[in-house]
Amino acid sequence: MLSIAQEKIDELFALISEKQPLYLPVDNSTGKADFKKWEKGVKLSANLKTVRSAKDFFFPKTEHMVSYQMSGKEITLIDPRKDVEDFVIFGVRACDAVGFTVIDNVYLNMNPVDSYYKNRREHGTVITLACNEPERTCFCPTYGIDASLSADKNGSKGDVSCWNADGKYFFEANTEKGKAFVEKAKAVLKEEDAKAVDNAKKDIQSKAEKLPFAHLDLSKFQGKDMLKIFNSKIWESVAEPCLGCGTCTYVCPTCMCFDVRDFDTGTDKGIRQIRCWDSCMYNDFTQMAAENPRHTQKERSRQRFMHKLMYYPMAHDGLFSCVGCGRCLESCPVNMNIVKVIKAVQETDDIGGDK
Repeated sequence: MLSIAQEKIDELFALISEKQPLYLPVDNSTGKADFKKWEKGVKLSANLKTVRSAKDFFFPKTEHMVSYQMSGKEITLIDPRKDVEDFVIFGVRACDAVGFTVIDNVYLNMNPVDSYYKNRREHGTVITLACNEPERTCFCPTYGIDASLSADKNGSKGDVSCWNADGKYFFEANTEKGKAFVEKAKAVLKEEDAKAVDNAKKDIQSKAEKLPFAHLDLSKFQGKDMLKIFNSKIWESVAEPCLGCGTCTYVCPTCMCFDVRDFDTGTDKGIRQIRCWDSCMYNDFTQMAAENPRHTQKERSRQRFMHKLMYYPMAHDGLFSCVGCGRCLESCPVNMNIVKVIKAVQETDDIGGDK
C-alpha cells in the first residue's frame, strides 16, 4: 500500500493542486469544518464531519440552468454550462460517500439522467478518509456503513480510500479515476506494509460499535408495514415541536429536492432560470396552483421520514436514504431528528413488524 508521512501531507496536496483544484475539510471560525480549496497555508482539519457534506460539489445550492431571450415570437435558448474541470475532494467520510450513491440512484440511474449532476460526478475524484474518531451523534453502523472503509455493501470507499494510521496516510485506489490519482501522486508516496491500516480498521470498528445509536432497530421499516407506519399515532407527537425551518434538509447529504425559478434580469440577457435546494419541511414545498398537498407540519414531517426510511429503500433494493451522519441531530434547534422517529416507530404498539 502507498503512504506518506503526516507531516508531509502538504507535499501531496501541492502536487495534486498543480494539475487540478483540490478541496478538503478546513476549520472555520466557529471551530467546525467546511470544505475549502487547498492552497499553501491551508491545513486539513481533524474534524471530518463538515457542516455540510461534499454533496455540494455535485449538487450545488444554486445552479444556473438556462437563459432565454425573447424577440417577438422568437425565443433563443442560451446554455450557460461550461466544461467542468477535473477536481479532487479529499477527506470524505464513508457515510457521505454512500450519500453520493443515494443521489446517483435518482439522478444517474433513472431516466431522464440529470446532465448537470452527471457532468460534475464524472469530473470529480472522491478520496474517502476513514473516521478515526466517530462522534457520539454518528450512527452509520445502523445502516451497515463501515466508518473504517472496509468492504461493505454500500460502496463507501470512494475512488480512493485513505487511512490515517501510525503517523502516516495510506492510500488504496478503487476505481479508474482512483488509479489515475495514485499514479499522479506516486512521486511523493512510497510503498508501505499495510499492517497499521488493519489495526486502524479494527480500532475504528470497535469505536463505531460502541456509539449510542450504532444499532437502532429498523425491523419495522419494511414494505409490508408501510401503511401501518404512515397511519401510526406517533406523527402528531413527533412533529409537534417542528419549526419547519428546513435546517435538517440543508445539512443532509442525501436530500436532493430542488425548486426551479425564472428571473427577469431586466437586461438584454433576458430570462434566467435557476434551480435551488428546496425542503419538504417548507409549507410551500410542491405547492401547485390550488394549494400545497400537505397542509400541516405533521404531514410534511411524516413525508420526510417516510421517504428516508420507507419509500426510498422500497424503490432502491433496501438502501436507506439516511446514512447516519448525525448532522440533523446536531443542527435541529428543537431536537427533532430521525433517531427519535426510528425509536418512536419501534416502541409504538400500533405497528406490526418482526417484534
